[in-house]
Amino acid sequence: MKILGIESTCDETAAAIVEYKGEITRGSSPRLDLLSSVIHSQIDIHAQFGGVIPEVAARSHIEYANPVVRQALTEADLTFEDIDGVAVSYAPGLVGSLLVGTLTARTYAEVLDKPFYPIHHVEAHVYANFLNEMPPEFPFLALVVSGGHSQIVLFRAHGDYEILGETQDDAVGEAFDKVAKILGLDYPGGPSIAKASLSGDSSAYKLPKARLRGKYDFSFSGLKTAVLRAVQKEVGVGHTFPSFELANRLSERQQADFAASFQQVAVETLVDKIKLAVEEYQPKVVVVAGGVAANQALRAEMVRRLSSLVPNEIIFTAPELCTDNAAMVAALGVFRAALSGPSSPLDLEVKPSLSMRDSRW
Repeated sequence: MKILGIESTCDETAAAIVEYKGEITRGSSPRLDLLSSVIHSQIDIHAQFGGVIPEVAARSHIEYANPVVRQALTEADLTFEDIDGVAVSYAPGLVGSLLVGTLTARTYAEVLDKPFYPIHHVEAHVYANFLNEMPPEFPFLALVVSGGHSQIVLFRAHGDYEILGETQDDAVGEAFDKVAKILGLDYPGGPSIAKASLSGDSSAYKLPKARLRGKYDFSFSGLKTAVLRAVQKEVGVGHTFPSFELANRLSERQQADFAASFQQVAVETLVDKIKLAVEEYQPKVVVVAGGVAANQALRAEMVRRLSSLVPNEIIFTAPELCTDNAAMVAALGVFRAALSGPSSPLDLEVKPSLSMRDSRW
């Protein structure tokens, strides 16, 4: 079985082909084969604005949607006739971006008479780990952390999961981007803050952790605001001072110390919550997925604090598959094809804000 995956939820236009030749059950954990993965990133376009501009993103998807599909087929040495199904991210994401990717996938499926599988983007991040040498065994806990999402999910089997906690405001990756902007660091904020933190003192500034009623829920808007207030105090200006001018008053040392202090609290917040879940649910495996899963400080803290509590291992998504990609979409598409029926490409509607709670299969 060969599945073509298409991804366009935000600012990456991607296509990939994933294959599996054996049988799949609801509780099995097979390793899938990635035949090709092509990503056209728009980071350089949006960096000048300090964030993603939805209309610009959608226009770029229109330009590159078909070329990345053709390149994925070429790299896999396949034709459309060799493809057994088409999978596409239809939720959540930017509505214009979603429309381009889904229309592309729906057209291929309808014209070529291929089975069609709509995929939830956040769930797909977890399924990137079924492309690892050692895929996760059920039951496992997943920490999904990215620019748009921060969730702890208990997976009992394919399609059988429970969201234990999630962010109540900003996702952790969004907080990284916004803090980077306050500090005058490059977009995207995750890599920029991680790099600046290497020369910073994580204890230089005391920043708060949010306290929430939900045992496994997150909140990062307060941490972001705390950084803003601390920077304003450090450079001696009031709350009405333009935030975009703050970075000009920071020294490189202050910039690095703020980056390290913020990253330390953000990482500790994530690990605190997943540790509580591990202690309660005692999973075989913990999976860390999403763009923020590439953060080395998070990886080190997860290993340091959780290794003795997890019977098998902590699985981190491969760095090249942490950010948005179509390999994860095609991977989940393989399981959908094996375990559930296809959908009609003519009936699909994009769902920009759909929770995983409403997308079980």
